[in-house]
Amino acid sequence: MRIWVDADACPSVIKDILFRAADRTRISTTLVANRLLRIPPSRYIKALQVPGGFDVADDKIVELVQLGDLVITADIPLAAFVIEKGGHALNPRGEFYTPDTIRERLGLRNFLDELRGSGVDTGGPSSFSQGDRLTFANQLDRFLAKHGNR
Repeated sequence: MRIWVDADACPSVIKDILFRAADRTRISTTLVANRLLRIPPSRYIKALQVPGGFDVADDKIVELVQLGDLVITADIPLAAFVIEKGGHALNPRGEFYTPDTIRERLGLRNFLDELRGSGVDTGGPSSFSQGDRLTFANQLDRFLAKHGNR
């Protein structure tokens, strides 16, 4: 199992949690972004820079993800592709996407895109909280305890 991170929009506090988890569990963790990323020195943490462009990092993750891998992303279409390939997708707020919930999330996302396209202000996500950070860390730890030794 490997961990892939959609790193362009991933909060720094989540990256820090992932860095510690990678070293603790010795699980290969790769951050994928279209900009240069600084990562701590570790044999388990890598950064992969892809060319700029719409969904280039997402496409690279979809290309590389394998059955059982974990992807950290808030991007719902990317999460859908990961699940389709037999991977697991966890958002930075600690919510796992599942085959059952991803269809609903895609539908809501598309509906909100249509509203925004017609000029309706739909707001944005709430600010990232300490509770979100804790929820993510707990979900990650539970997942790694269950799937990390395979």
